[in-house]
Amino acid sequence: MIRALISGVVLLSSAAEAQESQSSDQLPRMSNFRYDEDYSYLRDPSPRSGQWWEGLKYIPLNPPGDVFLSLGNELRVRYELLRNDNFGDGPQDDDGYLWGRLLPYADLHAGKHFRVFTQLISAFAVDPEPAVRAVDEDQLDLLQGFADLRLPLFDAEQHVTLRGGRQMLGYGSERLISNRYGPNVLETFDGIKAFSELGNWRADIFWMRPVEAERRIFDDQTDDSRSLWSVYVTRYFNSKENGFDAYYIGYDEENATFNQGSADEQRQTIGSRIFGAAAGWDWNTELFYQFGNFGQGRINAWSAASDTGYTFSKLPLTPRFSLKANIVSGDTDPADPDLQTFNALFPKGKYFGEIGLLGPYNLINVHPSLELNLTDRWSTTVAGVLYWRQSERDGIYDNSGNLIRSDGGSRARFIGTQAEVLLNFHPSRHLEFEIALSQFMPGRFIEETGRSDTAYFASAEIRFAF
Repeated sequence: MIRALISGVVLLSSAAEAQESQSSDQLPRMSNFRYDEDYSYLRDPSPRSGQWWEGLKYIPLNPPGDVFLSLGNELRVRYELLRNDNFGDGPQDDDGYLWGRLLPYADLHAGKHFRVFTQLISAFAVDPEPAVRAVDEDQLDLLQGFADLRLPLFDAEQHVTLRGGRQMLGYGSERLISNRYGPNVLETFDGIKAFSELGNWRADIFWMRPVEAERRIFDDQTDDSRSLWSVYVTRYFNSKENGFDAYYIGYDEENATFNQGSADEQRQTIGSRIFGAAAGWDWNTELFYQFGNFGQGRINAWSAASDTGYTFSKLPLTPRFSLKANIVSGDTDPADPDLQTFNALFPKGKYFGEIGLLGPYNLINVHPSLELNLTDRWSTTVAGVLYWRQSERDGIYDNSGNLIRSDGGSRARFIGTQAEVLLNFHPSRHLEFEIALSQFMPGRFIEETGRSDTAYFASAEIRFAF
């Protein structure tokens, strides 16, 4: 399976290199959310360039051409090696594992008002030790399958879309709601959503249950123990690069687990994000507050996250210096029924870097980085991260919110230091290569609560999408 994937990527990339001539700036932006790509412009032959993929993106099914089909796929092969997972505590994988993933889709448009989008996932893991995890393998299943009904509002340019079925979600910087793209098996949801764009405003309302991914063929099921709903509003300024979000998110989970124990969780989140870019600067700052109930106790949690950068556009390699900083609340007393641990709900995969050891729970971190464009197709990023516990009475958690170290009676806050280097090669619109190296050096809290071996990570990835 993996060998066939690699051979397919090589052959398709050769075709892409030979035929790619149109500027990528003139084409629809390829997204991890493939349903956002719009190829309806190909109904008019004049903007076509003759590239090999155009015949797959617009397949007319009636004489006027307003009923058409778009086809696409993504092939990804990724190798990962993590030495001293959980800092050496527990069973280990000495030789790494290989991921292979296919994400084929079909997008049927029936006029301006109806659409059906279907996407499958076939994800395999080779030699995952000591066990296959939920994010490793899903041999064949429905990743997305939804129908859109587009209804007019006040005039021909304004409409609301109703979407029902299985679908991926992603909002803002994906700090709370994401498709979990980095790992092999993506996050998806079953439910209904309504959304509309009116001028510079966009509003989304949805109710969802996450999908519980299983390893075998067409065996994924709706997770009835968790539910998610939201009202999410965005206001853009000048362009979609500048604006702010304001939102409410509700979440229920049966038997949720934190450092202080397990209980039913009903949590509400209100938040706001401001983002933009101007005069070389870019910014993305978000504030969150959470309240609700955890068993017999009350929830009172909060977080602040920022990513600020400056690009020196006139210098060689156009360096971008950036600083990410996060503070995420933790529980103040495990013996008290009240809970102050922030819940990141469904965050993006590999939240703080490729090594992905820690998630945004009970945490303070500072994350400087330097990005360099070596050529038009090569780029590199060098980054370092310092981590502390926000509360000395709470433990640390992984990206999915699983407790990986309880507080253990330690009053130390410093968790450790992470260093990372990424190298990216993007030879065409359709093809991308990436190599990453990371190291995590444990701090005093890790040393006082169990094994404290330095963790090492390496990955290599090739991705082809059309």
